[in-house]
Amino acid sequence: MKIYDYKGKKNICGRRVAEARKKLDLSQENLAAKLQLEGVIIERDSISRIELGTRFVADYELLVLCKVLNVTPEYLLGL
Repeated sequence: MKIYDYKGKKNICGRRVAEARKKLDLSQENLAAKLQLEGVIIERDSISRIELGTRFVADYELLVLCKVLNVTPEYLLGL
């Protein structure tokens, strides 16, 4: 599967994921653990890559990120 870049990034939600995570005073490791409890197997380094925009975010991951970070998909997508 080819994953395309958008303005040099593999996702558009990374900056907002970082903002929401910091607002909740969560480390990347804590966020990864919360996602794992929700059934999304992801490691701390993947959170870092999401926030940097170098990792693709699947739609189901986006929804679970919203749930764990207590934000809407619109917020994470910058809409």
